[in-house]
Amino acid sequence: MSVILILIIFSLLVAIIFLGAFFWAVKSGQYDDQYTPSIRMLFDNKKDKKEQNNNSTN
Repeated sequence: MSVILILIIFSLLVAIIFLGAFFWAVKSGQYDDQYTPSIRMLFDNKKDKKEQNNNSTN
Protein backbone atom coordinates (compact mmCIF):
# COMPACT_ATOMS: atom_id res chain seq x y z
CA MET A 1 0.00 0.00 0.00
CA SER A 2 2.86 2.38 0.72
CA VAL A 3 4.27 1.77 -2.78
CA ILE A 4 1.04 3.07 -4.33
CA LEU A 5 1.21 6.24 -2.25
CA ILE A 6 4.84 6.79 -3.22
CA LEU A 7 4.00 6.32 -6.92
CA ILE A 8 1.02 8.69 -6.71
CA ILE A 9 3.09 11.37 -5.00
CA PHE A 10 5.92 10.90 -7.48
CA SER A 11 3.57 11.10 -10.48
CA LEU A 12 1.93 14.25 -9.13
CA LEU A 13 5.36 15.79 -8.59
CA VAL A 14 6.39 14.99 -12.17
CA ALA A 15 3.09 16.39 -13.49
CA ILE A 16 3.59 19.63 -11.54
CA ILE A 17 7.14 19.95 -12.89
CA PHE A 18 5.97 19.51 -16.48
CA LEU A 19 3.10 21.93 -15.98
CA GLY A 20 5.51 24.50 -14.56
CA ALA A 21 7.87 23.98 -17.50
CA PHE A 22 4.98 24.49 -19.92
CA PHE A 23 3.88 27.73 -18.26
CA TRP A 24 7.48 28.94 -18.20
CA ALA A 25 7.85 28.22 -21.94
CA VAL A 26 4.64 30.07 -22.78
CA LYS A 27 5.55 33.03 -20.58
CA SER A 28 9.07 33.33 -21.99
CA GLY A 29 7.81 33.36 -25.58
CA GLN A 30 8.90 29.93 -26.76
CA TYR A 31 5.65 29.51 -28.69
CA ASP A 32 5.72 32.90 -30.42
CA ASP A 33 5.82 32.59 -34.18
CA GLN A 34 8.53 34.85 -35.56
CA TYR A 35 8.72 33.30 -39.03
CA THR A 36 5.17 33.27 -40.42
CA PRO A 37 4.42 37.03 -40.30
CA SER A 38 7.43 37.77 -42.48
CA ILE A 39 6.32 35.38 -45.25
CA ARG A 40 2.57 35.90 -44.97
CA MET A 41 2.61 38.35 -47.88
CA LEU A 42 3.89 35.57 -50.13
CA PHE A 43 0.80 33.40 -49.60
CA ASP A 44 -2.04 33.62 -52.10
CA ASN A 45 -5.44 34.52 -50.75
CA LYS A 46 -8.07 31.92 -51.55
CA LYS A 47 -11.26 33.42 -52.93
CA ASP A 48 -14.72 32.06 -52.29
CA LYS A 49 -16.48 30.23 -55.09
CA LYS A 50 -19.17 32.93 -55.17
CA GLU A 51 -16.57 35.63 -55.83
CA GLN A 52 -14.96 33.57 -58.59
CA ASN A 53 -18.32 32.94 -60.27
CA ASN A 54 -19.27 36.63 -60.11
CA ASN A 55 -15.93 37.69 -61.57
CA SER A 56 -16.09 35.17 -64.41
CA THR A 57 -19.66 36.13 -65.45
CA ASN A 58 -18.92 39.87 -65.53
